[in-house]
Amino acid sequence: MKEEYAELVAWAKQSKKEIKKEVKNLKRKKEKEVEGLIHELHDEAFEKIDCLECANCCSTTSPIITYSDLKRMAKGLGRKPGDVFEEYLREDSDGDMVFKTAPCPFLGADKYCSIYEDRPKACREYPHTDRRKAQQIVDLHEKNTRVCPAVASVFKSLLGED
Repeated sequence: MKEEYAELVAWAKQSKKEIKKEVKNLKRKKEKEVEGLIHELHDEAFEKIDCLECANCCSTTSPIITYSDLKRMAKGLGRKPGDVFEEYLREDSDGDMVFKTAPCPFLGADKYCSIYEDRPKACREYPHTDRRKAQQIVDLHEKNTRVCPAVASVFKSLLGED
């Protein structure tokens, strides 16, 4: 991960209390206001941050994988869903399908995803800061500040620290 990206994630870890306070503040605002603000800051963050220079999400966390994701991945790999599950996935304590290992088994040394066209929906949508109804998932955003420098950048801007 680039040093400036690592610094954003480190800032988020150090600013956990302030970020949690901002999440509470966001929950009290009007939904459209929050969505507009987060989407604007998302766009600004991704003008500066290139996922291919980071891949921290792929290196440290596993998305929840749906059965539709499993079927799509299996088809793309030319394998049966059961075989893909057996080799790459496990069921976590909540009963969700997740990757057995971190980093993701499909993350290459060049930080490219070898199943990019067939990747899970959660990977496609990560870090979720451009989703509709952003206010409903601000708790998820708070957690993602400690993984994704773009989300950390969004919250750094929200706190006026950029």
